[in-house]
Amino acid sequence: MQIQVNTDSNIERNDGLIRHVETVVQGALSHFKGQVTRVEVHLSDTNGPKAGAADNRCLMEVRLQGYQPIAVTEHAPSLHQSIQGAADKLKRSVDSALGRLGANAKARPVLADEAAVDDDE
Repeated sequence: MQIQVNTDSNIERNDGLIRHVETVVQGALSHFKGQVTRVEVHLSDTNGPKAGAADNRCLMEVRLQGYQPIAVTEHAPSLHQSIQGAADKLKRSVDSALGRLGANAKARPVLADEAAVDDDE
């Protein structure tokens, strides 16, 4: 799983931050790691140097093999809270999307040609 971390000009991009993001994302998506090709993480501080109630923003976009990207956003008072919140949302979104896709595949009706093949075996 490739994890790409992007920051705006108000957030210092350093090795510690990148390791933290990678750890949180890998923990949240470990169940899906065979299906995830890439995760893009965008961190920003919407108020810059001024303090705000929920001015730290984390946008995460996951790319799954053969599916459209899924993106979530979390705003929080601290950068770490926004990262964890976005990772939790992303896990739920991927689980929901893949669950729906799996349910649709299971609910797919068997075509007459497929039934005939199964009976011959």
